[in-house]
Amino acid sequence: MAALRRPSRRAGQARQSRFVPDFDPDFGDRPLTEARHDMVIGRWQGVRDLLAATGNDWARRTHRIRLLSHAAAGTSAVEAWRAAEPGNPDVAVLRAATEVVRLFDTAIAAGRGATVDRGRIDATADICLTAAEAAPADPMPWASLLSVARLYEGGVSRRELRGWFDELRRRDPYHTEGHTQLLRYWSARWHGTHGAMYDFARDAAGVAPPGSPLPVLVQIARVEEYRYIVDGALGRGPVRGFDQHWKHELAVTELRRTHARWVNGRERGRPAAPEEVAELNYLAHAACYAGQAAVARDVMGLLGKQAAWVPWVYTGEPEEQFVRFREGLGADAGAESGPWAEGEPGPGTG
Repeated sequence: MAALRRPSRRAGQARQSRFVPDFDPDFGDRPLTEARHDMVIGRWQGVRDLLAATGNDWARRTHRIRLLSHAAAGTSAVEAWRAAEPGNPDVAVLRAATEVVRLFDTAIAAGRGATVDRGRIDATADICLTAAEAAPADPMPWASLLSVARLYEGGVSRRELRGWFDELRRRDPYHTEGHTQLLRYWSARWHGTHGAMYDFARDAAGVAPPGSPLPVLVQIARVEEYRYIVDGALGRGPVRGFDQHWKHELAVTELRRTHARWVNGRERGRPAAPEEVAELNYLAHAACYAGQAAVARDVMGLLGKQAAWVPWVYTGEPEEQFVRFREGLGADAGAESGPWAEGEPGPGTG
């Protein structure tokens, strides 16, 4: 019988150094993490100071308000802050975002197909409009309104929707969160079609300046379509031809275009900012499932360990996928083996 060999030190070191992604929900924004923890225990002073310090950096501010609103939704911290400082415009904006989160929580709890009370939706929309009056330069209340629009049965009128979107763009023409909310409104999951959603995404991407993340709207749209098809296929087997969803010629062309316009348009060598991490994960996901190793390596390198739950959760277990693709890139970015040769998960697996 052959003698058992003791594992080498090198093998042990390799196991210890296995890549572990960081699914920090704040994407490395330490001041936000501290403020969000304060919010959870009902303290609002740190949140006030954080938003005051953020100023009119709209991308960073939107990132922070969005995550703070989720932390605030289950507490009374926003109400306590508003009672203490009713004239502070920042609390008005955060209150609006928080009420939107609460409204969607109500809709989710009611279940698919259930309608949310129209009066509750109208009241939330009014809170958003009040926030827009309190903070006239801030695009976030208009992004919140575009989120609310999805919950109206049958949607809202094109004129009203266009008005809200125009108000958003007057304040920040390339506001990623606001554009993403309108993209979802036009998706087949809500009040549009796949075609309407892609048209909107491509139009917005086409006018975005170099370095803007807006071109990734096309990859977000591809995930929205995937989710819609997967939901419709549950229990009925795979959808014919859907294995090419990420890999067909147009998908690959648009992936490369997004990489060229956004990532190559950024300042090279600048690390990913917290407000970029969520959208960069959409681009990395698309590149990995399209088998585009060069793009994937560039984007994964930019992300480092910063991973987002979405969109990986729609195609499998997020950490397993992120590690598998990244380790495949580390071994040989140009290889069409390992994860690059595997098909995407079929409908019903994500």
